[in-house]
Amino acid sequence: MKVHHLKPAPGAHKAKSRKGRGVAAGKGKTAGRGTKGTGARKTTPVGFEGGQMPLQRRLPKLAGFTSRNRVEYATVNVGRIDAAFDDGAEVTPDALRERGLVRRGSAPVKILGDGELTKSLTVAAHAFTATARDKVTAGGGTVRDIPRRPSAGV
Repeated sequence: MKVHHLKPAPGAHKAKSRKGRGVAAGKGKTAGRGTKGTGARKTTPVGFEGGQMPLQRRLPKLAGFTSRNRVEYATVNVGRIDAAFDDGAEVTPDALRERGLVRRGSAPVKILGDGELTKSLTVAAHAFTATARDKVTAGGGTVRDIPRRPSAGV
């Protein structure tokens, strides 16, 4: 016996029904689709639910846009720095975490300008607002920018 001698068992193979090949073929004229309507024509639209309000129209629209590259800063105001540090101290993200002014572990630190700064401090952070920068330098202190680590995968 060879491969070309093989054939299916008797009655196991049924010929495919050929629709729309004339009335004598048994599935002619409407080809088993009934008369008229969307089902009798080519195809139903994508997402069509038989006249029910489609899912993509039932769901609410989402407002706005969220950037995948957004940087979330751990923020602290100059007024809180003034209360926590002595005159002439160096303020770093690690020093802020030790004193409990910044909670988020690895997040970059941003200094905001709310409150008064009466001491001369050296402040090092990843970002500063313009008012925070002005208040630190006006009090006789210095501002040092720390470069941010590039985020992974971007």
